Amino acid sequence: MPMVARRLRDPDINPCLLESDASTRCMDENNYDRERCSTYFLKYKNCRKFWNSVMVQRRQKGVKPSMPTAAERDEILGAMGKMPY
Repeated sequence: MPMVARRLRDPDINPCLLESDASTRCMDENNYDRERCSTYFLKYKNCRKFWNSVMVQRRQKGVKPSMPTAAERDEILGAMGKMPY
């Protein structure tokens, strides 16, 4: 598997892996009808937007790494009590 593809499949690097997989699976199951999968696309888009804002905030504060690890993301979501996206 190419390095770029491996990085996209890494849960520590890609915070929206589940949403990405869900939208791809929806497209496969619905014969690539984008209208039927619009909710999955919206959820993925909102996920990316949320984690991008977290990454920007961490960069501004000087926190390394700028993208939280998978374990840190679970803690952040647990502290929120609900999914923000």
